[in-house]
Amino acid sequence: MSLRSVISNLTMGAFALAAASALTPSAQAAAPESNDPIKIALFDWTSVNLNAKILGGILEKLGYTVEYPTADYLSSLTTGLTNGDLDVGLEFWDTTAGEAMKASDATGQTERLGKLGPKAKEEWWFPEYMKEKCPGLPNWEALKDPKCAEAFSTAETAPKGRYLGGPVTWEGFDDERVEALKLPFTVIHAGTDAAMFAELDSAYQRKAPIMLWIYSPHWAPAKYKGEWVEFPEYTPECYNDPKWGVNPDAKYDCGKPHGEIWKYSWSGMKDKWPVAYKVAKAYTIDTDELNKMSGEIDLGGKTPEDVAAAWIAAHEKDWKAWAQ
Repeated sequence: MSLRSVISNLTMGAFALAAASALTPSAQAAAPESNDPIKIALFDWTSVNLNAKILGGILEKLGYTVEYPTADYLSSLTTGLTNGDLDVGLEFWDTTAGEAMKASDATGQTERLGKLGPKAKEEWWFPEYMKEKCPGLPNWEALKDPKCAEAFSTAETAPKGRYLGGPVTWEGFDDERVEALKLPFTVIHAGTDAAMFAELDSAYQRKAPIMLWIYSPHWAPAKYKGEWVEFPEYTPECYNDPKWGVNPDAKYDCGKPHGEIWKYSWSGMKDKWPVAYKVAKAYTIDTDELNKMSGEIDLGGKTPEDVAAAWIAAHEKDWKAWAQ
């Protein structure tokens, strides 16, 4: 064999080895395993969309194509993540999505990727100044007093109190809770997350009556002085067995559950995009950091994309390690 042939064969072998290396997961998706877009769900509150843009921004830096479909929070667990409309969802709360997550797990077509990090709490909340008009608070039984309820009323609900619930897609069983605990309140659902907190801000500035759904992690519990109503502690039996609790004839006679916030993916993600799967599984975020960044968006007027880009730049060492 001529010297030229030997050199040619060695060169071709080197190129083949380089090409093979580029296709392995250890290449950090410089050449993505699939060029199909990874679809990360957007829902109707700030923190989940910020988390989506952070994860999506990381994956884009690793060479992936990312899309952000807007989805329904609960049904995404048993439809979007199972039928190909979605590949990842980053915030499913034990407080409101517990039953939907069980149903999703039972399909065998989704994977619970682990905890996001922050602990979840959602409950009825009132400003501190309302204690003057309803001194029995935060005990839920104070709300049964017609005078207390009227203190939380508006023209549309008087003499009943008004409770501003989240968008109907969040569920939360507040209508059922009012009926089960025989509270003289009318549940009004906010159209959007943003509208709910805009109403809180307006009422708080005027010291006007308001009782609403507040959740954590969120910037609101830090910005406004107030308390969550203390309902009977949640147990699974409360939601499933009418005989449990203070009303033997009704379910939901307790507060909302609390617990973790979970990440989910389509079950095929780990095989189609193994590096992206590793990153999504490893992705976590600090509660205080998430609250601060959500406030930068809702209060400071920054875009989720800009806040996400800043986080990605500050945590480059972390997410590069996740991709290894």
